[in-house]
Amino acid sequence: MLSTLYAAIARRRREWYAVRPHARRRLRRPVISIGNIAAGGRGKTPFTATVARLLLEMGETPAILSRGYARTDPVDGAVVVRDAQGIRADLARSGDEPLMLARQLDGTIVMAGADRYISGRLAEHHLGATVHLLDDGFQHFALDRDVDIVLVSARDLAGARTLPAGPLREPPDVLIAADAIVCLDAEATIDIPDVPVFRATRSTGLVVFDETGPASPAAGAAVIAVAGIANPAQFFEAVTRAGWQVAATRTFRDHHPFTREDLTRIASDVASTNATAVLTTEKDYVRLLPHRPFPVAVGWLPLTISPEPAGEFRRWLAVAIGAARDIVIA
Repeated sequence: MLSTLYAAIARRRREWYAVRPHARRRLRRPVISIGNIAAGGRGKTPFTATVARLLLEMGETPAILSRGYARTDPVDGAVVVRDAQGIRADLARSGDEPLMLARQLDGTIVMAGADRYISGRLAEHHLGATVHLLDDGFQHFALDRDVDIVLVSARDLAGARTLPAGPLREPPDVLIAADAIVCLDAEATIDIPDVPVFRATRSTGLVVFDETGPASPAAGAAVIAVAGIANPAQFFEAVTRAGWQVAATRTFRDHHPFTREDLTRIASDVASTNATAVLTTEKDYVRLLPHRPFPVAVGWLPLTISPEPAGEFRRWLAVAIGAARDIVIA
């Protein structure tokens, strides 16, 4: 009953904005949204990083507009997390995902703030942004978008229900509003007229160990896997696939603010299992940074989510941006 009501409200909200374009504020540079229809982790932030890199290769100066969820020192207005001079804000003011993106993406502007319009105005008028990337923007109706890219998992389509009984923010039929869909797994079958569908490939890089802690172990050693993200099981599986022996795991809630006590408990896990190091996600590593130097070796496993076919996606993206620039703004 509650899920049915939630779905009806979500659909009505989307329809309300669709017939009232004046209710949306518009930036002068093209806005590309990366979003989904489900609550929790679906890879939006790693995919946003991938699109930002593509835009950089195309000669653009992208500005990533993030809400900066779970900031411990939020401020009114917009926070410049990264500009042409480098990283400008700490974890408390930026949030974990914006800071992670800022560390990854030289040449990209990264903004944090609840009002993405204000962030975008600052980025395009004062920081040189030529295009905006809206991280988690499919339900952010207050800001007009030119391109909606939606990431979809098979579990979003296989009879899943809307909140609170299920994981969906909106029912699957709203995917007709997408400009492109990226399927996160082979099981997802989507066929929407005039909406291109791409496949996502996940890849992990070599583990990067923090240089301030103890010496890093040999590849494949026993480790404690630590994750404070929406889908920790997926990360633990990735650690195993990367060839590391997982001696034990420790899970925290998404965006968990790590403490020295947490580190003490994690170090105790390392000692009690005879593990040689801690492996975590890049997002978790960013939240651990304020507690350096670490008592044990700590490394993070890079994750990349890329669209396939890559060339076709790049061509589609270039055309979409060009079409957006043809829009005359009064």
